[in-house]
Amino acid sequence: MSKVIITLAAFAVAASVAGCAKKPKEEEFVVVQPEPISVEPTYTGKYK
Repeated sequence: MSKVIITLAAFAVAASVAGCAKKPKEEEFVVVQPEPISVEPTYTGKYK
């Protein structure tokens, strides 16, 4: 009976250590806006 208690206690300690372990940092995703397909016209003056 005592071996069962010791085994359960060992699992409890292992679970608590795993639960309190430092979690890995999440990866950061960078979203890049794509370049426009066509160039927008630029204002060059009223009559040009």
